[in-house]
Amino acid sequence: MRPASYIRRRGFVARACEVLLLVSLAALFACLCAGSANLAFADIWEAFWARLSGREADATVELVLWNIRLPRSLLAYLVGAALAVSGVLMQGVFRNPMAEPGLLGVSSGAALGAAVAMLTGLQRTPLGFSALSVCAFAGGAVAVMLVMFVARAGRGGMTALLLCGVAVSSFLSALLSGLLSVNHEALESVYMWTLGSFASANMRDVLLVGAALAVGLLLSMGLARDLNAVSAGSDARLLGVNAPRVRLAALVLATLMTAAAVSVSGIIGFVGLTAPHAVRRLTGADHRSLLPLSALAGGLFLLLADALSRTLFAPAELPVGVMTSLAGGPFFLILIRRHRGGRA
Repeated sequence: MRPASYIRRRGFVARACEVLLLVSLAALFACLCAGSANLAFADIWEAFWARLSGREADATVELVLWNIRLPRSLLAYLVGAALAVSGVLMQGVFRNPMAEPGLLGVSSGAALGAAVAMLTGLQRTPLGFSALSVCAFAGGAVAVMLVMFVARAGRGGMTALLLCGVAVSSFLSALLSGLLSVNHEALESVYMWTLGSFASANMRDVLLVGAALAVGLLLSMGLARDLNAVSAGSDARLLGVNAPRVRLAALVLATLMTAAAVSVSGIIGFVGLTAPHAVRRLTGADHRSLLPLSALAGGLFLLLADALSRTLFAPAELPVGVMTSLAGGPFFLILIRRHRGGRA
């Protein structure tokens, strides 16, 4: 029979998920209304009802809602969720609350791969997949493999892995800067992409990130118990857990979700740091609750950040990566101070 504390915790997590889902739905409708072309809630509701009933709605509302705002808002939410889940996995693997998807060079590698696809004019692969997404995933995977290979050769443990991640990330960022410096005609478009943007969002991107998130989150939940043992710092073998295999699986899943996110939005920082840490302060470090709640919190955070980026100075638009950095930078500094003081 399960203890009462476990039942109470599961009930709290279920209620928290329900609250975050309701808040996310409310925020989604608010973001659909906000923008340079103001749409009333009644217009949005009428457009949804018209689509369900097969009737025709206002052409302008149809265009703005279905072609621009809905794909963009959904993509922002899914990318935020994917980055947050990746952050949870990274923090569990490294037992460090300051770890995030860019730690092992995943974001930089994916950005470099996607930039190569953009600069060479690749659009589609022979199988019909987006070449940008394939190159982004390949770049992120190569970055992780390079970090793990170098760290294993040095036999320095987790500290060496972290340091190698920082070094590889810096190296790949330098390569990206070099590519941009010799391709002046593509400098502006690629540079804006590296700051993060959902301006060119479409439903194909939504389906891509949604599929990667669904697979990654489902498999991550299957790893949750073993990841608890690995992140606790005790000898996982005594609990029947193969720690190296769990770490490898978690890193592969984090790479999958981060690469999918970066391929459609560019580099967006701090989501994988702020959302998991905020949730952990409320629910504890149990990955069975931390993973789904972080996904919801990360999605909500990036959805609101994107809405602010396109409305604060409308009709001009800030890169969403700038908004997340403005919010996440001070949060990161506070986290470092608490960590050094032994309170994180």
